[in-house]
Amino acid sequence: MVGFLLWLLLLVVCWPLALLALLLYPIVWLLCLPLRLVGITVSAVFAFLGALLMLPARVLHGRPA
Repeated sequence: MVGFLLWLLLLVVCWPLALLALLLYPIVWLLCLPLRLVGITVSAVFAFLGALLMLPARVLHGRPA
């Protein structure tokens, strides 16, 4: 909602820049999408490695009393 209000303010102050931002937003989003997917993949790999390294400690911990 705040972003929309800021865009409306930009539209009132400088309408060519607001229209350019409106047209370029989908292109920038598409360019950032592969980087977002790489970030999700790297995060998942690190979570898997952390779980794999902690597995022996979880197995040898024993039953709770």
